[in-house]
Amino acid sequence: MRKHIVAGNWKMNNGLIQTETLIVELKKQEKTSDAEVMIAPTFTNLWHAFQSAKQSGIEVIAQNMHFAENGAYTGEISAGMLKSIGIQTVILGHSERRAYFNETDESLAKKVDAALANGMRVIFCFGEELSDRKSGNEEIIVESQLKNALFHLSTDAFKHIVLAYEPVWAIGTGETATPDQAQTMHAFIRKTIAEKYGNDVADSISILYGGSVKPSNAKEIFSKPDVDGGLIGGASLKAEDFFAIVNAF
Repeated sequence: MRKHIVAGNWKMNNGLIQTETLIVELKKQEKTSDAEVMIAPTFTNLWHAFQSAKQSGIEVIAQNMHFAENGAYTGEISAGMLKSIGIQTVILGHSERRAYFNETDESLAKKVDAALANGMRVIFCFGEELSDRKSGNEEIIVESQLKNALFHLSTDAFKHIVLAYEPVWAIGTGETATPDQAQTMHAFIRKTIAEKYGNDVADSISILYGGSVKPSNAKEIFSKPDVDGGLIGGASLKAEDFFAIVNAF
């Protein structure tokens, strides 16, 4: 059975005090679903967050990492460094990393390899822009991103991947993605995986939805058969809202 996962991406928000305060509030929330709960604070607060969230059932994860293990990469963080403070999962390929920091399928493939070589789990993000959706090329773009960054992996390695589909065209554009549109794309993604790795692998991979999930729409989105959870942005910065989404399963 596929795992339900709700991961909160805090992005570039919350200093140390705000991070500790939010984790305290998160630990007070009642969890009534079977979903794995993850939060991704900023790099400067990962160690404190990891210590604060211990034994709470909330996994602290990283927002990004470099593909090199060490070296002259000023300002970067390696998989080994993350592992050294207890971090076991990393988000890679977020739409903002692609848009603002010029991450490519090729560079992301190297990051994925580095994370897996260090025994980490990867939440791999991908998705089409508004122009792709309007031109009807969304499936071509999504298939290309998956194949270029992930399909060099062995079957065993691929099992350590969690996918997060981000309809970039529906985030902050005024456009709205419906739960049915999310399901259609998630089903296509699972079909694409099955063609490469077989039905058993495709059926075991969790596919999260990253298109502005909120307490008001989470239950309907999560009711779709191929949606296994969410990668949550703004709503993850409020403890009650975040756990309303967690408990939407």
